Amino acid sequence: MFDPASIIVGLEIGTSKVCAVVGEFNPDGALNIVGLGQARSRGVRKGEITDPQTAEEDIRQAIVEAEQMADVEIRSVFLGVTGGHLRGFNNRGVHPVVSADREITEEDVQDVIKNAKAINIPTENHVIHAIRQHFLVDGQDGIVNPVGMLGSRVEVDVHVVHGRLNRLQNPIRVVKGLQLEVDDIVFNGLASSLALLTNEQKELGSLVIDIGGGTTDYVVYANGIIKHTGVLAVGGDHVSNDLAYGLKVPLGRAEKLKIEHGSALLEEADKGRMITLSSELGLPMKVVNLEHLRRIMSVRLEEVFQLIAQDLEQAGVMEYLRAGVFLCGGGSRIPQIARLAEQVLRMPVSVGKTNSISGLKSALDQPEFATAIGLVKFGSFQQRKKTSKPWLPESLKSIGQFLRGAKGGSSR
Repeated sequence: MFDPASIIVGLEIGTSKVCAVVGEFNPDGALNIVGLGQARSRGVRKGEITDPQTAEEDIRQAIVEAEQMADVEIRSVFLGVTGGHLRGFNNRGVHPVVSADREITEEDVQDVIKNAKAINIPTENHVIHAIRQHFLVDGQDGIVNPVGMLGSRVEVDVHVVHGRLNRLQNPIRVVKGLQLEVDDIVFNGLASSLALLTNEQKELGSLVIDIGGGTTDYVVYANGIIKHTGVLAVGGDHVSNDLAYGLKVPLGRAEKLKIEHGSALLEEADKGRMITLSSELGLPMKVVNLEHLRRIMSVRLEEVFQLIAQDLEQAGVMEYLRAGVFLCGGGSRIPQIARLAEQVLRMPVSVGKTNSISGLKSALDQPEFATAIGLVKFGSFQQRKKTSKPWLPESLKSIGQFLRGAKGGSSR
């Protein structure tokens, strides 16, 4: 049995699966994954809950499974969030240093960060993260921590991720209905990048693309900091829908075809090949053209990477990506998907591996668990922050009130 204080739980309520990962955080900073629970997700569409009751059942199943494997009682979780309503942008805060000796204090730093967060976003939106990038003192940039420096004006660049308050509160409310606390909410794309990237890859410049069932989240790191984030409300489910429509088969069969015969690229050898689908309960035998199947998949996936490429071009971050692209999420399992991404993005692409975490091999090697593992990692940084200087994504101070505002009902 583990010490409850050293336990951190990441919960991802995805479109195709609910996943709970239990991590044990050692005082020396090491993180060990000790439990994993998952359930098929039924009440979620495009990364957002559409049927709270069904979603609650699936979350309960994943939590109970994780509790049994780790032999712990889960009381609180770091909750991953995504959805087409999330937006990310960069902002700068400015603060004059008013002390007589012009020495910058911790209070000045807090004030300038507060100013950077005081941005003009719609009233119905909530800031999830205001992630520090760099400080400037009297125009000198690239400063990591200005406390103790002399100056008359301190500025900070932050990357802000925000989303619709009501839509963020829906998953919190469901989790609280299970008598669980929410320690914090975390953008799924950020969590995945924390699980996959080494400090060196963050410095060199990397793009993490998390292809889920209903959304594709992506994050750009460069010079050790987050430069850009985005969400596309398109994922693996849309590929299955395209197949069902294009091949005139039921959605369940299309999903099966995608898993068993799918590929992101069309090969010369695919031409003219046919697949015979055996008759299933109430469904007749059917012959499907493999070339047609793979072309449908390739077109949809190519579109996803093109949309990301266009967004990165507009944001001016393409030239930062010297370490290349790292894929994760269930969609990264599609054969040849890294090659297709390389063709569209014109840079090296690989399926990411979790780093600097030990524990359950079964979880650590699977790209679809990157988000939940990253949520645990985020939680471990928050724990460390309590005992040392903060360095990682800060959510608004109001997060406590915000989380308390989403009240839950029934018990687990």
